[in-house]
Amino acid sequence: MLTPTIHEKLTQKFENAILPLKELPPGSHSDPFIAVNSSKLHSVLKYLKEDSDLLFDNLICISGVDYPDRIEVVYHLFSYKHLHKVVIKSLLSDKTKPVLESTCDLWKAANWLEREVFDIMGVHFNNHPDLRRILLPEDWEGHPLRKDYKTQEFWHGIKVGM
Repeated sequence: MLTPTIHEKLTQKFENAILPLKELPPGSHSDPFIAVNSSKLHSVLKYLKEDSDLLFDNLICISGVDYPDRIEVVYHLFSYKHLHKVVIKSLLSDKTKPVLESTCDLWKAANWLEREVFDIMGVHFNNHPDLRRILLPEDWEGHPLRKDYKTQEFWHGIKVGM
């Protein structure tokens, strides 16, 4: 099933929680994606996993992207039964406290993937079973892939950076 068909199916089920599908420019190397309202993201992802026509049983990746006005959390899903894929984006406009619902109850792989996005982007995942840093020490200040990140000068008396 192609992204426009999945988008249409999601729009019928979730109406305004699914943003209009944007056409990618010809020759674009980006994957087409479906943008979802963050308050309905967990419900949409659960539907994508459980609906018999979709069955996205594999969470390939979760990543975060920092834009000047928002943070996007991107989910890449794959269905082994139907051999199709989809990219779902959730746009978080509150950059000071970006929050989403955890998907650990849907895919076990979400545990470490969400921890990575938390660690490097500062997105909090509600109901995550073990949300703590995974790449940096627990007492590290800030989130290194945020555009406003400033590297601390010292950490435990050790000079950081050059």
